[in-house]
Amino acid sequence: MSDVLTARQEVARTTYADLIVEYLRQLDIHYVFGVPGGAIEPLYDALARSARQGGPRAVIARHEAGAAFMAEGYYNETGKMGVVCSTTGPGATNLITGVSSAYSENTPMLVITAQTALPKFGRRALQDSSCTAIDTVGMFRHCTRFNTLVSHPDQMESKLISAIMAAHRIPHGPSHISIPSDVLSAPANLPLNVRPKVLLQDFVLSDEESIQDLCTAIDQAERVAVYLGNGVGTASATIMEFIETLRAPFVAGPMGKRWVNELHPQYCGVYGFGGHASAHTVLRGGLRGGKTSPPPDLILAVGAMLGELDTGGWHDDLLNSRLVHIDNSVEHFTRSPMAKMHVCGDIAAIFRRLTERAKRLQQQQPKTEASNLPITGKPRKSLNILGNRVAIRDQEMCLSDASPIKPQRLMYQLSHQLPADTRIYIDAGNAWAWATHYLMREDVLGYYRIAMAFGVMGWAIGAAVGSARGNAQHPTLCITGDGSYLMSAQEITVAAQEKLPVIFMVLNDSALGMVYHGQRLGGAEAIGWELNRVNYAAMAEAMGVDGLVIEHPNELQSIDFAQLGRKNGPTLLDVRIDRNEVPPMGDRVQELKKQRAAGTTEGGVL
Repeated sequence: MSDVLTARQEVARTTYADLIVEYLRQLDIHYVFGVPGGAIEPLYDALARSARQGGPRAVIARHEAGAAFMAEGYYNETGKMGVVCSTTGPGATNLITGVSSAYSENTPMLVITAQTALPKFGRRALQDSSCTAIDTVGMFRHCTRFNTLVSHPDQMESKLISAIMAAHRIPHGPSHISIPSDVLSAPANLPLNVRPKVLLQDFVLSDEESIQDLCTAIDQAERVAVYLGNGVGTASATIMEFIETLRAPFVAGPMGKRWVNELHPQYCGVYGFGGHASAHTVLRGGLRGGKTSPPPDLILAVGAMLGELDTGGWHDDLLNSRLVHIDNSVEHFTRSPMAKMHVCGDIAAIFRRLTERAKRLQQQQPKTEASNLPITGKPRKSLNILGNRVAIRDQEMCLSDASPIKPQRLMYQLSHQLPADTRIYIDAGNAWAWATHYLMREDVLGYYRIAMAFGVMGWAIGAAVGSARGNAQHPTLCITGDGSYLMSAQEITVAAQEKLPVIFMVLNDSALGMVYHGQRLGGAEAIGWELNRVNYAAMAEAMGVDGLVIEHPNELQSIDFAQLGRKNGPTLLDVRIDRNEVPPMGDRVQELKKQRAAGTTEGGVL
């Protein structure tokens, strides 16, 4: 009898909040990340009812920005739209940094914020966020693909559908719906019949004429090089077949490296921030492998946003009239007006056609040495210390037994020590530069994850938690600096509460490292970079998380990352690194110096 009464009560209180949760259930989304509050309580009520029935449930973050980072990590791991929610007022404003990161990274996300009840709008209610108060809908306008206030229950379903579809259109991004608490609580009719395939479908139009022109240009070129950006995604295998068919050299952007085998014999390193001299040489020509190589006739830049860090500060080694920009987002073409050609369409489909054409032409021609080899000369037999042919700075530091640990040695050790299926999240700061240059992986499935478009400190901490919540069957490693960790350390308690085996590695040098070295290299005043000394392992232990201090490379070698990835909870590794080692961030510093010089020349202050 009690079960019948409970079922009747569940039916009796079906609300528009339940409608939202039912959409998520039919889209196979299992978690909603957020922080509870008064106005958003109807949605949490619906999630509680859903959880009892095995449907989507809430994961409670410690700060709303951390919740958004978790939603981004959930998408990275599962490919399913991240969902984040907050209450009205400061809950919504706290979300903005995390949502802005997702917008910059083209991450599909459903952002749900609450409003006070409609009759309270404009009456100075607590945390009023309506258009006549602190207008949160207005604030989200510039960091979302879709942004709306639901002002009546009858609007709810159609606006929810629009938000989900907008998040999955190219370019992907966050969609924001702000809902008054009385609308969330209003009665709604269920069940629904959601059609996920329609809501989540990407609509990509291909420019057939440009694709044909590209085929002709490649036929006529003697030397082709390829630059891979983060947008290549799972098309990387198709692109690699093309690269191997042409025997062309290829480079990656600092985010695009996640999709390539960095031990591939044709790989020449990262171009851009934290990158390698060998990558720059491939694109501009010059002495490499004991030979002088001319620049390529064509540079195919694929899935590339072409921002500052992707291009080494918009360097003309890449951004020139030999560039062919291939992408599925027309928006990205606005950053390459100098290009010889722009080709829009499904990236995998384009490269399947290019590969088929290249193979047919090779069959028709007599067997000769591939025309693309002169750009680099024959592949060198000598390998660097990391096992590939990339030009590595300060290789000897990768074997240093010094204490504090050299960052180069740390990344070298991780390259060899981490299980192949480790999900790696790199936080903003010097960790970017060290990992970009020295952390080499054979993984081509995108397990290396870095968010360099908006550059939010603390992103990796929340994103690693969300990723592990989406899939806890593989090791998840977050590499963060002590500055980033101090901003978001509280989110490790979410991993503890959810019993997630996330490994948090804090690069502890008592400094804001990128600020410290940026000021030194750029000739700026040394100010604001020093942090107090903290034992982060002890801090973690106080939060109920296992902590370990690592001061020597031998201690690092003894860590069993596979075993830590199978634990029933997180681990924090407090790694004491040498802050005086200069990270490979010269391009970024030079760009800042140019800006300061321009400001001085113009009499302004930057």
